[in-house]
Amino acid sequence: MSKICLLPDHLVNQIAAGEVVERPASALKELMENSLDAGAASISVDLAEGGSKLIRVSDDGSGIDRAELALALSRHATSKIASLEDLHKVRTLGFRGEGLASIASVSQLSLSSRAEGSEQAWRVEADNGLIHEAEPAALARGTTVEVRDLYFNVPARRKFLKTAATEYAHCEDVFKRVALSRPDLALTLTHNGKVQWRLKSESPSERMRAVLGNEFADSMLQIEQAAGGLRLAGFAGSPTLSRAGRDAQFVFVNGRFVRDKVVLHAVRQAYQDVLHLDRQPLYVLFIELDPEAVDVNVHPTKTEVRFRESQAVHRFLFHSLNRALAETRAGSLAPNGDSPADDVVPGSLGTFSYPKPSFEQMRMPLAVNEGAPADFYGTLFGGLREAARAQDALASTEVADRPVPTYVLPAAPQTSRALPAGEDDFPPLGFALAQLHGVYVLAQARDGLIVVDMHAAHERVVYERLKTALDAAEMPTQPLLIPLAFPADRLDVATVEEHADTLRQIGFEMAVLGPNQLAVRAIPMLLRDADAIELARSLLADIRTVGASRMLTEKRDQLLASMACHGAVRANRSLTLPEMNALLREMEATERSGQCNHGRPTWFRLSMNELDKLFMRGQ
Repeated sequence: MSKICLLPDHLVNQIAAGEVVERPASALKELMENSLDAGAASISVDLAEGGSKLIRVSDDGSGIDRAELALALSRHATSKIASLEDLHKVRTLGFRGEGLASIASVSQLSLSSRAEGSEQAWRVEADNGLIHEAEPAALARGTTVEVRDLYFNVPARRKFLKTAATEYAHCEDVFKRVALSRPDLALTLTHNGKVQWRLKSESPSERMRAVLGNEFADSMLQIEQAAGGLRLAGFAGSPTLSRAGRDAQFVFVNGRFVRDKVVLHAVRQAYQDVLHLDRQPLYVLFIELDPEAVDVNVHPTKTEVRFRESQAVHRFLFHSLNRALAETRAGSLAPNGDSPADDVVPGSLGTFSYPKPSFEQMRMPLAVNEGAPADFYGTLFGGLREAARAQDALASTEVADRPVPTYVLPAAPQTSRALPAGEDDFPPLGFALAQLHGVYVLAQARDGLIVVDMHAAHERVVYERLKTALDAAEMPTQPLLIPLAFPADRLDVATVEEHADTLRQIGFEMAVLGPNQLAVRAIPMLLRDADAIELARSLLADIRTVGASRMLTEKRDQLLASMACHGAVRANRSLTLPEMNALLREMEATERSGQCNHGRPTWFRLSMNELDKLFMRGQ
């Protein structure tokens, strides 16, 4: 066995580089974080061959004195901490004192800097870990770090690098993180001599649009919450705007990009009620708390943190996001990104105010609201009849044996009121016009056409009512005049006998008529139109599979979502115009009504501009 001996410093640096500098993107992250800590207002990044040939980061920060240039490339040298107490309340991004030394040990590195107040810039070079003497350089201000031929002296590590395109993609991701975290920074990214990104100092919302695109910026929800020393700010994407991967999820803790399990779980829980299947939400969130309440020194790459009070952080994030997502009422933000009105803010819905329904209202079936003035429909259908008669007259002048289309139009309602006087007379989702194929409700809004999936929309309305009633322990029930008996197996009978109290708690009353027969005596009032027997069988199967206690706690929302699906209006059911308008008004008053229980959008808007483009009007 070999004798124990100290490793050479150069080998120690190369071993550390294996942890800190996984790929060019890791080196870029260290260099850009140093620029941020130096107080830079602008940063320029130049890459070649995905960063494997060249990484150059230039900033206009405070710079480094000549006497400290060589020291900056030494191991465990830093200006950011000096004691254990400083380590417990780290406020800077780079603090370990290993980044530059590790990069220099596996590359040809040049460090040029001009400190504030200095008349001369200086440069030091490191080749294979050997640091040369400082020499004069030409630099107006700030610092420039140039890294060439990464891993040129560690062939075994270099062969694990991917293609230039792949490595560039990772570098670009690092650049985007910095861009999102600091909208006030001016940033430029060049690859192989071509400018890929040029961002000016701008507002947070403008930076979101520049980096994540118009679709995210048009539908994002702004968040601003604070409680108990915690602050959450940022932007959450609309639930209808989701992706298969997590490439658009950004969380910053005290300005540091992190991937933390506690944060990811809290966000996922907040979205689970409105997200479709295994889709991933988009968000950019900034969490601020006392630096002593979070440990950022738990991983060499500093992308993982440990919260001192992780449960408190989880609860705060969940409730803050859940509250913001609850305001996604239909009409507050259009699923395609168009706001119904410039003066509409989340929760206000313009000039219309819709309080939550009371329990007395919840005990009643879906209320009928006349909604649109009757003359509105009379004018609409009258115009269609005139168009049909003109088409028939035109067809009659053509070849006699040519088939003439027949138009069957709905009867117009009796007219008694005039059209809406102006745009302010329209509620956010407008007034119903017609039903399409028994599935969609068409409505005229202030500026365009609203299309509503009636089953998905009503499902969300019923679901939110069920949640409110169960939370208040006031689930309204509807006794059946004649109990509905149905055959059941012995497991279903046993479930009713064992969990009668649980069933009553969620609005069901069931009785055992025999060893293989059950009867439904009462169901939740909100589900009065559902198939009671089918609903009962589904409920008993869920309780038997999951257990009554879990069904009312962690699986509660799944249970209520299933019940709501049974109680919602089905496709191909004909609705009258007052019923359609009643559904629209309910959507405007219901939290999260922009999505159904499965995360699918419940409505869509086509603006007049979009319709004009489809028909090439004005072109």
